[in-house]
Amino acid sequence: MILAAGESSRMGRDKALLPLGEQTFLEHLAGLLDGEVEPLLVVLGHHADQIERQARLPAAAKVLHNPEYSLGQLSSLHVALRSLDQRQIDAVLVCLVDHPGITKQVLRALRTSFEQSRAMIMIPTWHGRRGHPVLFSSRLFQELLDAPLDQGARAVVRSHAQEVETVDVDEEGILWDVDRPEDYAALQSRWMSPNPAG
Repeated sequence: MILAAGESSRMGRDKALLPLGEQTFLEHLAGLLDGEVEPLLVVLGHHADQIERQARLPAAAKVLHNPEYSLGQLSSLHVALRSLDQRQIDAVLVCLVDHPGITKQVLRALRTSFEQSRAMIMIPTWHGRRGHPVLFSSRLFQELLDAPLDQGARAVVRSHAQEVETVDVDEEGILWDVDRPEDYAALQSRWMSPNPAG
């Protein structure tokens, strides 16, 4: 799933629609996830109609609206989890729209590791530093739904610290968090380098 419902207040414009090469952040992430996960969920909130109109999303993408997006990322995760209803899902891969520097290799590394270990939580790391996206086993879905909105999914990660499995990847992009214009400028510079994430 891709959580893209925030107000992007520090950026001053919708991060979902920021250009990254020939695509936007949201289009890039949706393209990576297309064919790798099923269902492919995109949660929108602030300026949802505008983003949905402008973004060219894969046919497989299911767009969900979070009317309570101002309550934080966990509220968007709740919308996505509730949409799954009784579907038999082993795990969810939670991607944040402001962490677009990931690749299919990262997604596949997390999925392969989960299929082997069935860990409760899987987090990619680069040189020992934790990044995104984060994979949550379905065994944690109810706990995520019950978590206080003001604490976010981090509260669940903290309470299961001994059950977190990290997956080493050779991609610094898992750390690239784009919150402010200077972060975006740095990302664009990296993206134009000879070996951008892709």
